[in-house]
Amino acid sequence: MTRPAPIDDVPAGVDVIRLGQFLQLAGLVDTGGEAKAAIREGEVTVNGEVDLRRGRQLVVGDVVSFAGRQARVSD
Repeated sequence: MTRPAPIDDVPAGVDVIRLGQFLQLAGLVDTGGEAKAAIREGEVTVNGEVDLRRGRQLVVGDVVSFAGRQARVSD
């Protein structure tokens, strides 16, 4: 049985952050272009559901998953 990936808490420094920005802040992608492509291809989930909106507004507690890694928006 495999263990789920650990969830890293990433302080956003703001009340709301866009999905594409958070992917970069959390180190899940290196560039905005990479974030855009990953989101468009359905490779990114927010709270366990695929979200195709790069501008999706994330709030504290949201969990983003990409490429086997997870990051939670924290304050």
